Amino acid sequence: MLFGIDRLLAEPELRAPLKGRRVALLAHPASVTADLVHSLDALAVLDDIQLTAAFGPQHGLRGDKQDNMVESPDFTDPVHGIPVFSLYGEVRRPTPAMMDSFDVILIDLQDLGCRIYTFVTTLLYILEAAAAHGKSVWVLDRPNPAGRPVEGLKLRTGWESFVGAGPMPMRHGLTLGEMGHWFIRHYGLDVDYRVVAMRGWQPEAAPGFGWPTDRLWVNPSPNAPNVNMARAYAGTVMLEGTTLSEGRGTTRPLELFGAPDINARDVIGKMHALAPEWLAGCALREIWFEPTFHKHVGQLCHGVHIHAEGQFYDHHAFRPWRVQALGFKAIRALYPDYPLWRDFPYEYELGKLAIDVINGGPALREWVDDAGAQPGDLDALTGTDETAWQAVNDLRLY
Repeated sequence: MLFGIDRLLAEPELRAPLKGRRVALLAHPASVTADLVHSLDALAVLDDIQLTAAFGPQHGLRGDKQDNMVESPDFTDPVHGIPVFSLYGEVRRPTPAMMDSFDVILIDLQDLGCRIYTFVTTLLYILEAAAAHGKSVWVLDRPNPAGRPVEGLKLRTGWESFVGAGPMPMRHGLTLGEMGHWFIRHYGLDVDYRVVAMRGWQPEAAPGFGWPTDRLWVNPSPNAPNVNMARAYAGTVMLEGTTLSEGRGTTRPLELFGAPDINARDVIGKMHALAPEWLAGCALREIWFEPTFHKHVGQLCHGVHIHAEGQFYDHHAFRPWRVQALGFKAIRALYPDYPLWRDFPYEYELGKLAIDVINGGPALREWVDDAGAQPGDLDALTGTDETAWQAVNDLRLY
């Protein structure tokens, strides 16, 4: 199969509208061709492309920034001599000066298929700026490694943030190119937009489903090391709003959760007792780990590893958001007074609990903390949102 960047390089007729126009590229470390050449380098050698700027999202063009709210500076690319502007530094929306550096911006970002992954919001901000400044936006499309399934509560009005660009569920089932079409329709944007679509992507095909197994995985961000993480992320990202470790500082971040003061074996048992049907499609394994940085650094943690891989993975049954919600519910049942929710500034949002910012509203937290609330209650609330989101199916390009 061919990703968008591969098609743009291989098919000169696709590049014809770019001739004579100043071109910028928004990219990160996973912006590579099938031969693992970075997209910036691959585009720079083309005679019919005039590269005048590059942009980096959260974690930077080089992907060197480890954590949330660790900002990247602007710099000059030492190889190509063009300015590299940070969209996760002094600003998160492109400034007029940045917009003046190009006529067309190519967006080549590997996404994870999750609302909270900030590349989604960066796409929206660029579309809005392009509409205001009369610029063109092209998305060089890439697979959604989580595939087509949809899951989770939709973001509620008033809860928009850098990790919540609009009323979509946590696991949205779209590619970044498709998401651009949704933003344009939902927000009524007047912008010149096109998608260089993939060729041959089969999101329902085993064994990779969303991710083609003949393509190497390159981390799009420092803590996105493999496809298992990408599959679990729509659930495990909620751990960022808790006192539990999400595995940062280990070799398997955002695939596990734990803490020094919980009994993971009891947690797994309680999860199975509360809603065994929510655990279909994956395996839960008791583990011990000691983070080398971040939460509980240097402390022995007892935890749960979520395996959505190998013989345990059922693509259509696995529901990562519910799996992680059930983990929280089990901990609350076992330890009613456990200080689960982490109160700190999260992605520049002040005065709100991080778990609520992540979920686009307080409903998930309220369900966890309500001792009388049952799994069916959350199913009923979430199912309405998931069904409503299926109306975006007409935006699918594949």
